[in-house]
Amino acid sequence: MGAAKIRVLIVEDSVVAIEMLRQILTSDPAIEVVGVASNGADAIAAAQQLHPDLITMDIHMPGMDGLEATEQIMAYNPTPILVVSSSVYAEGMGRAFDALTLGALDVIKKPEPRKWEDLGDIARDIISRVKILANVHVVTHIRGRRGRPAPATIADVPPRRSMIAIASSTGGPSALLDVLGRLPKELPVPVVVVQHIADGFVPGLVNWLDAACSVKCVVGGDGDVPEPGVVYFAPTGSNMVFDGRALRVVEPTDGQLYIPNADVLFESVAANVRSGAIGVVLTGMGADGASGLSRIRAAGGATIAQDEGSSTVFGMPKVAIDLGAAEQVLPATAIAGAIERLVVR
Repeated sequence: MGAAKIRVLIVEDSVVAIEMLRQILTSDPAIEVVGVASNGADAIAAAQQLHPDLITMDIHMPGMDGLEATEQIMAYNPTPILVVSSSVYAEGMGRAFDALTLGALDVIKKPEPRKWEDLGDIARDIISRVKILANVHVVTHIRGRRGRPAPATIADVPPRRSMIAIASSTGGPSALLDVLGRLPKELPVPVVVVQHIADGFVPGLVNWLDAACSVKCVVGGDGDVPEPGVVYFAPTGSNMVFDGRALRVVEPTDGQLYIPNADVLFESVAANVRSGAIGVVLTGMGADGASGLSRIRAAGGATIAQDEGSSTVFGMPKVAIDLGAAEQVLPATAIAGAIERLVVR
């Protein structure tokens, strides 16, 4: 007998989008669509009845939307959820990222009928993410609207470290919120971040985090001189490096697996900031960031990896830990405190 197929429940109110998703998913022999729900209430019932391996979740639907459905499913019938969003730039994009704080694992752009020429790349991306996320062990995830702790206040003293570099992938948006959301506005050093995410989602992620955090979050640009209290995200499709004075946006090398690449950023920080650097590897699939974190540690910098218990996918942190690159292994909610202790005398 062959391996069991990945059983997917599609939650979507557009007939056209349902058919496109069905065609994409069933084009792979390892995946089958076991049901379709057109609103949040039906999604909750279908998840309980069908016990799918993964749910693709639309956000904007009549009646109960995808955000409330995600909250209920993760509270009472935990299932891997891939958010499928209709727009990466719309005002409602923040709601897709809100779903990640409620337990959804990742977000991807919804296929568009008018862009058939891009359907092959989109299909490969969706299938790849479904296969990865269906194997993620999820737990009951009741967060609701619990208040986030107020950021601490840092006294006006010279920083002991001069730059923080962070890498994250699957599960990263929620982990980044746990870390960046606890840092104070007057953080005396800049932060540079590589987040692996679907094309076009970096601006939406940055806007979402900027609204939720005291530190300022922006997409990094070529020539930007990093400022204290500002978080610079590598843009989609390019690598970002630090040359000792400014950020540089550079083309990826041939055959590079992860773009933007955390190892490339970390290595530039290790070379130019040396013992003044703090490197952090958060949740994610693969190994990106592990060797770069090792370079930061070898240069005298401080290094942190997210622990298994708080990681959505314990891939990147585990590789870094196994490599001996991480001085500290901490839950996401404790990393900001560790950073604060490192950046003041």
